[in-house]
Amino acid sequence: MKLNYKRTILVGFAFFLICAFWQAYDSIVPMMLVNKFGLSQSLSGVIMSIDNVIAVFLLPLFGALSDKSKSKFGRRTPYIVVGTVVAVIAFFGLTFADNAQLARMQAKEGATFYEQLFEDNYEIVNAEYSSFTKTGVPEKYTVKNYASHVVKNKGWDDLNEAEKIEVKSWYKSINEQYLNDHTSPETVYAYVNGVYTTVTVTSDGEYICDSDGSKLAKVNTRNAHTNLVTPAISSYALRKTVENPTALVLFIALLLVTLLAMALFRSPAVALMPDVTVKPLRSQANAIINLLGTAGGMLVLVLGIVFGTGKAYNQRMSYTGFVGAVCLLMVVGLLIFIFTVKEKTWAAEMEEQSKLIIHKDDDEEKSGDRRLTKSELTSLILVLASVALWYIAYNAVTSKYSLYATNVLHKDYNTTLLLAQAAAIVAYVPVGMLAKRIGRKKSILAGVIMLTAAFAGATFMNANSPTVIVNALFILAGLGWATINVNSFPMVVELASGSNVGKYTGYYYTASMSAQILTPILSGLIMDLVGNMRPLFYYATVFSALALVTMLFVRHGDSEKEQKQTKAL
Repeated sequence: MKLNYKRTILVGFAFFLICAFWQAYDSIVPMMLVNKFGLSQSLSGVIMSIDNVIAVFLLPLFGALSDKSKSKFGRRTPYIVVGTVVAVIAFFGLTFADNAQLARMQAKEGATFYEQLFEDNYEIVNAEYSSFTKTGVPEKYTVKNYASHVVKNKGWDDLNEAEKIEVKSWYKSINEQYLNDHTSPETVYAYVNGVYTTVTVTSDGEYICDSDGSKLAKVNTRNAHTNLVTPAISSYALRKTVENPTALVLFIALLLVTLLAMALFRSPAVALMPDVTVKPLRSQANAIINLLGTAGGMLVLVLGIVFGTGKAYNQRMSYTGFVGAVCLLMVVGLLIFIFTVKEKTWAAEMEEQSKLIIHKDDDEEKSGDRRLTKSELTSLILVLASVALWYIAYNAVTSKYSLYATNVLHKDYNTTLLLAQAAAIVAYVPVGMLAKRIGRKKSILAGVIMLTAAFAGATFMNANSPTVIVNALFILAGLGWATINVNSFPMVVELASGSNVGKYTGYYYTASMSAQILTPILSGLIMDLVGNMRPLFYYATVFSALALVTMLFVRHGDSEKEQKQTKAL
């Protein structure tokens, strides 16, 4: 028995457009919430978890409803079509609410953005002052007095010409007279020897000085930009949001419509693969499905590079063009699905193929009345617990990484994630074949070990770390996540009978969505408590390691039985 790769690829276009959406959503929505509306990490985490709250209740519901649905197009296809169309319209509309907030942040007539941002000695609270990692930094700081040095010294070559003109104009208006009138050292906030602190530096902001003004050491202001200017922009954005919250209300309303539409068809889309694929081939088929999904995510990351969404100095950009391109990509995926997938015909053929495979509980499975044994139920619970734990780890990173890459690593998140997904896409098919030989459980354990090692290594990374090492860690994470994803869903639906695959698909997504409700909020609270984003990968490492522990005790859902059945054919 061989997998029909062509059919599996075509079915995978439903997952392709789902992953394209979520890649865009996880990348830019946190940026909108923090940079445009000024929300804290924990509050933005609450909003980022809304989709998962919706999913917990609606994914099992729509999975079960699609199990019972009947139409000339099949059980799952109507949900996929309607959900995608509504999601595309609402997601694109989201950018107009974002643009409305952006318009409120624009400079007044006759002033640059930075002049407006730092007018009247605008003070912001230093997040590190109130954290338990307090290092003697000031409680508040007036950005106007010293941020010009940071802006001038950080990332100048990364600015486009228009941005350089704007920064130069602001820098000149704020600092030119001061530098002309003062020859003594100035006090600035900078990153020195691993600590953010107030130091005395030369008037050009380049060197730490002794009391007599002699130069002692070069000042590293690399991270100071995102610890001064970025929080100042966020604080300014929050002030504009509080003054007029209409844009935020509209944003959240459109976000809810978008997420409801995505919840409508996610379970039906994922359940379609088992509908048209016999059990012994589902790990291989799931590898292809995940490959298509990863391809969708990668294309969105390429679009992110083209539109510059990962640039530190594009924090105030309009996302209309980028989201429009993503929506177009989703529509193309949907059209391919509509015109090529014959759900009813392929599902009927799968039923005929399944009759060739002898199951011990065949009669019970056909009727849908087969009960899980105590041992099988324990394994199901442990697999679902493992799913929840590795999603707590992984989703914390994916929902915060666009901000982390900008604020801590100073790297384009699009490039880093693109490499991780490229590694995953290369691994999906070999991993599916490997699982057929050594079993799903052993494959998943190997994947969790790789993911944990990658997250642990990332805890040591900072803005000065070599890019090649950061990329290598994310490639390892991509390989680990691919190995987990290919095998975890088939382990859950392996325990289902033919008539309730949708329900078990709902269980799988309830576990993953519950984890994703918790993790943006919990990780955000921890980062707000510490006063920076550094705890992110420590957090991910702990929960990934816990998933390894629970997975060790799983006893059912593996592919050993399937191997024997396949050989018997």
